[in-house]
Amino acid sequence: MIPVTVVYVLNGPNLNLLGTRRPEVYGTTTLSILEELCREEATRLGLDLVFRQSNHEGLLIDWIHEAGARVKAGESIGAVFNPGAYTHTSIALHDAIEGTELPVIEVHISNVHRREAFRHHSYISPIARGTIVGLGVDGYRLAIDALHRMSSR
Repeated sequence: MIPVTVVYVLNGPNLNLLGTRRPEVYGTTTLSILEELCREEATRLGLDLVFRQSNHEGLLIDWIHEAGARVKAGESIGAVFNPGAYTHTSIALHDAIEGTELPVIEVHISNVHRREAFRHHSYISPIARGTIVGLGVDGYRLAIDALHRMSSR
């Protein structure tokens, strides 16, 4: 049997409120619809999808450790990661990604650089393979595709 390669899509705090929280900023797509969009893109590329969301930093760190181990085992290409507000506050997430050498594409639905100044700094960007901001939920599809392309080089 040919092993299936996995792409992780990890979402941080408050992304469970997609579709209802500030739709003028984040749009009306719900998290469950976003999961389906990501699943379609992963399937198109021949990938399996692990799609998760948590409001808890420690759980996100555990998932990063899991994903990093699967990359090292040759079972995963890495993670698309929207850390939400933890982007601007979490050295622990930075250290988890760096420590596991997890290939990450950082995604933000809104253009964080056009928003409040505290959203302009990211602890994730310096260790991410790339960052996509401001393209709405389409950024997730682009990130999955980019991670797939990077993994086949």
